[in-house]
Amino acid sequence: MASTVLRNYCKVLQINARPFNLMPNFSGVRHKTTVQYVSRPELPKLAYRKLTGKSPGVLFLPGFASNMGGQKAEALEEFCKSLGHSYLRFDYTGCGSSEGRMSDYNIGTWKKDVLFVLDELVEGPQILVGSSMGGWLMLLAALARPEKIAALVGISTAADHFVTAFNTLPIETKKEIEEKGSWVLPTKHNEEGSITLSLDFLREAENHCVLQSPVPISCPVRLIHGLKDTDVPWHISMQVAERVLSNDVDVILRKHGRHRMTEKDDIKLMVYTIDDLIDKLTTLG
Repeated sequence: MASTVLRNYCKVLQINARPFNLMPNFSGVRHKTTVQYVSRPELPKLAYRKLTGKSPGVLFLPGFASNMGGQKAEALEEFCKSLGHSYLRFDYTGCGSSEGRMSDYNIGTWKKDVLFVLDELVEGPQILVGSSMGGWLMLLAALARPEKIAALVGISTAADHFVTAFNTLPIETKKEIEEKGSWVLPTKHNEEGSITLSLDFLREAENHCVLQSPVPISCPVRLIHGLKDTDVPWHISMQVAERVLSNDVDVILRKHGRHRMTEKDDIKLMVYTIDDLIDKLTTLG
């Protein structure tokens, strides 16, 4: 069974991370990479930013309705640049600077985006860092391309979340949603105060659920989650830890952590966790 380690932040900081001078300055990246666009046959263009460097590379997967310009994504670019490791962040189809309209796409589309990036835009083994829905997508990518994955780092991992949340609704509520054809969920993360998921989106998402059975992933897995996450329950990360077959799995729970994990100490923890993985993978290699 996967080992589950519950640690507080102070203990995590005791790891032997290599020293670098950028940690206090994660408010923004000084010299951002240029936005590039990649064309795909009969598919919308994807926008991405790429930093070339050493292996293993780091690939950041944003959350639902998010983009590659968030604080975690930018902090990781600065970190990778400081160590000379390759890094790529991108926008899913219909999100951010990529082509398309978000409401036209689904989990299956975004999974294909991640696989395209792994196949065409990066070289060598990658540490996938998935935020929220990106944590779900990183698991799907690791199942589809195990040979390309060096390790996984989930931040507020939302594996199966939309489907699970819908299935736990009262029968009457589910009937209303099915009649309307859409589900409106309240959120504090946009100006509208809500997000709308179509019934088609939910039905398609059911095809990509991973937590009903053991998950054949053998690489190192690190799962960071806040106990005050009101969007995605922290016990989802515990379920992921229990399901994956890897013996190298840590769950790090932050007592005051919230869903987005963008506080300065949250980002430091994420970076130290990845730095520790890079050191471990490099030593093993």
